[in-house]
Amino acid sequence: MSQAPIPQEDPTQEKGLVAWFAGNKVAANLLMLMVLIGGITSIVLMNQEVFPEIETNLITVRVPYPAASPDEVEEGVVVRVEEAIAGIEGIERIRSTASEGEGTVIAELEEYVDSSKVLKDIESAVNRIETFPQEIEEPIISEASNRVQVLSIVVHGNVPERTLKELAEQMRNELTSMRTISQVELSGLRRYEISIEISKEALQRHSLTFGQVASVVRESSLDLPGGSIETRDEGILVRTKGQRYRGWQFEDLVLITRNDGTLLRLGEVAQVTDGFEDSDIAAFFDGRPAAMVKVYRVGDQDALEVADTVKNYLEQQRELLPAGISADIWLDQSRYLQERIELLVRNAYLGLTLVFLCLTLFLNPKLAFWTTMGIPISFMGAFCLLPWFDVTINMISLFAFIVVLGVVVDDAIVVGENIFSYRQKGMDPVAAAIRGVLEMATPVTVAILTTVVAFMPLLFTSGDIGKIVRVIPVVVISVLLVSLVEAMLILPAHLSGPRRRHLPGSLTQFHSRVHQALDRFTQGPYMRALRWAIGWRYLTIAMAMASFAITIGFVAGGHIKFVFFEMVDSDNVVAELTMPQGTPIEQTRAVVKQIEEGATRVRQQLDSESVTSQPSVFKHVSTTVGQQPFKRMAAGPGNRNFGSSLNNAHLAEINIELVSAEYRNMPAQHIGNLWRQEVGE
Repeated sequence: MSQAPIPQEDPTQEKGLVAWFAGNKVAANLLMLMVLIGGITSIVLMNQEVFPEIETNLITVRVPYPAASPDEVEEGVVVRVEEAIAGIEGIERIRSTASEGEGTVIAELEEYVDSSKVLKDIESAVNRIETFPQEIEEPIISEASNRVQVLSIVVHGNVPERTLKELAEQMRNELTSMRTISQVELSGLRRYEISIEISKEALQRHSLTFGQVASVVRESSLDLPGGSIETRDEGILVRTKGQRYRGWQFEDLVLITRNDGTLLRLGEVAQVTDGFEDSDIAAFFDGRPAAMVKVYRVGDQDALEVADTVKNYLEQQRELLPAGISADIWLDQSRYLQERIELLVRNAYLGLTLVFLCLTLFLNPKLAFWTTMGIPISFMGAFCLLPWFDVTINMISLFAFIVVLGVVVDDAIVVGENIFSYRQKGMDPVAAAIRGVLEMATPVTVAILTTVVAFMPLLFTSGDIGKIVRVIPVVVISVLLVSLVEAMLILPAHLSGPRRRHLPGSLTQFHSRVHQALDRFTQGPYMRALRWAIGWRYLTIAMAMASFAITIGFVAGGHIKFVFFEMVDSDNVVAELTMPQGTPIEQTRAVVKQIEEGATRVRQQLDSESVTSQPSVFKHVSTTVGQQPFKRMAAGPGNRNFGSSLNNAHLAEINIELVSAEYRNMPAQHIGNLWRQEVGE
């Protein structure tokens, strides 16, 4: 007695969101267009920055102590500031440095505290300190800023320092007047200073004291308001303008008015020098004196837009520079962001092409096309979501997009292949789409959520590194969830259309051959291996566990190395020179010269070994005496204030910019080793 066949339910009668979208192409297309348009709009409006902007939670206390040694600064300034702010609520840790002429104390705040309240508490505590040495200047208390340096303009030439400074100041003023740029600062230059030198003999000859001369200078160089005069028609503001800005103006100051009407002027008893402060800062670029114009991105400014504005401005200014002066771009951080964007675009193009070609081998072109479209749809959907999580286009988010690029269409492939298999059996297109997506809904959803859960722990990483790393799971999870929506709601509607009846004969034959080869493999070697694994299931499990144990052993034994971030070849090789505190500037310059000569010999060696038509491996060499700007920039906001004193004669930095890694045949580390050998002890 034979059994009657079990009646099959009509998939088109299924109810629910998935089935409804599968049978309504208009709704699916509208959803797809909304995602694409929203993603494109978000890309246009989103900020582009080199690294994610994070809250630093740092408050800096800087106390200038002119002419004081580091020991005196530590005892008279640093220790007293630390004691005053140690008990303030909200401070997690205190770090300090005592350098020549200045003490710096940095308070690291606990997360989620009100930094403005802690800032006021620190200001009150420092202002209450009554045991500071009398020679200190006014303490500078500020919250660490989040500004990021985009690039620098280097103005260099064998011209007087004043010429370089005036030209750099002109560039700064013109750049800050532009809409896209807000913050520009100068580096490698000394501040203006008017020095008045008067001898003891001159004071005695005219019965003057140094205090009297200082008082006259102080009181005679002021702009003072004088109130207002009310007239019948209007009020007139009265203001005394006596501020002096040049040395010759101070020379005319009257020190004494004699009874006979003669005047004793400052210039008659003192030497007035209109120059620069007595500082050990000096910058050189390719061996010539230089001034740095640093351009920063702040707030909602776009890093690439800031860089393009500066580069266009520099192209116009090069024609107007005086003879003997050149200007170049230095430490362009925006190019790393641009290269990462280009890498993502190249990988996306390559991924789209490979996915489409591979799917075309086994499925029909329509299915291959719409499955491949899952990549741009998922990415555009993620761009729609990122602004809600305060994520911008930056190096880290672009890295996350590259990571997820390889797994984003897995769910679409599974769903699409299942729908295709039902259509090959002759099922109605809409019914095949509904049946195919409903069967795969649970396993595909579980697979996506498993990957989501794997990335979620990164969201809870603490500290500054956590604020940066959180971008990766936000991007990956957003892309995966949007891809799940695309595979469940949009893709089935596109695959529910009528079959294309007239495919090219060559494509039909090609598909037939590929399917025959695949069937021979699955029914032959794969089927035999599968039966063997099932028949010897305990041995199969033992082999899997042994493989896992061997892998763990390789990692535990150190055969497989672990690094948090893979080292990427740099385009800069930097030598940081730190001499003992109190080292004379002449000795520091002598060591710097020795290091520069070593770099010159390395350059000559590498250039002699390269092909004549190739450019030199070295692009530029920047030398800074008295500061270490590259180290401070790379250290992040929390460490940039350390060593910021103007009289750091023991510090220096030599920075070599190399041609891009793709145009040289050796890593930067090898060039650094050659340089180290040439410099010697």
